[in-house]
Amino acid sequence: MSLTAQLDLLRQAVDQARQAIVDDGGRPGDHLEVVVEDDNSAAHYFTADLPGYRGWRWCAVVATAGEGDDVTVSEVVLLPGDGALLAPAWVPWSERIAAGDLGPGDQLAAEPGDPRLVPNQIDNGDEAALGDLELGLGRRRVLSPEGRDETAQRWYDGEYGPDSAMAQAAKNRCETCGFYLPLAGALRHSFGACANEYAADGHVVSAEYGCGAHSDVVAKAPSSAPQFDPFDDGVLEVFATAD
Repeated sequence: MSLTAQLDLLRQAVDQARQAIVDDGGRPGDHLEVVVEDDNSAAHYFTADLPGYRGWRWCAVVATAGEGDDVTVSEVVLLPGDGALLAPAWVPWSERIAAGDLGPGDQLAAEPGDPRLVPNQIDNGDEAALGDLELGLGRRRVLSPEGRDETAQRWYDGEYGPDSAMAQAAKNRCETCGFYLPLAGALRHSFGACANEYAADGHVVSAEYGCGAHSDVVAKAPSSAPQFDPFDDGVLEVFATAD
């Protein structure tokens, strides 16, 4: 059998491919196409009428070992076609989680090799972070320099940083505000907590942040100018009118 005749035999095995799909529990529809994979195999594609699998296709691969050999079915599989409805790409939870996702009772463990943390016996350049901890006691891990820098950049670029709309509109900065409580440690000179309940109360703010509730803001003096000219009813004359 010539190669041409062998390929024709593979192309013509439509009924055999369809029956293989039926035997596998599928319901093939119209024959869509046949794709020759190599000299000894070809793939037959059929429409798939399955709920939830819009645009998918049945595929049955037929093959022959060579001259004089019968055509057999190698595999049957359901494959997505053009416009098929597919699940979104899987993303690890560590990349999906975002700020605000943690709820009451939830647990979020830092990975053992988290670069933001180092064992407490390692000098991370922040004496206040270590404090009076002795080796093996207190916190097992503290912020690494990398973790500290990452945090500082996030705070600086965030809602309470100097580039926010609130800070840009303010005349005074937090570093000179009486409600500003500087942080301890290496971030002391750059960040603090706001103690003004009417401003950024309880949030970490940049020393360069600012708002209209700065402790040095002076209240405007009340204006005593009347909105309308006073009306003196003493200049009125009363006249009796005839019924």
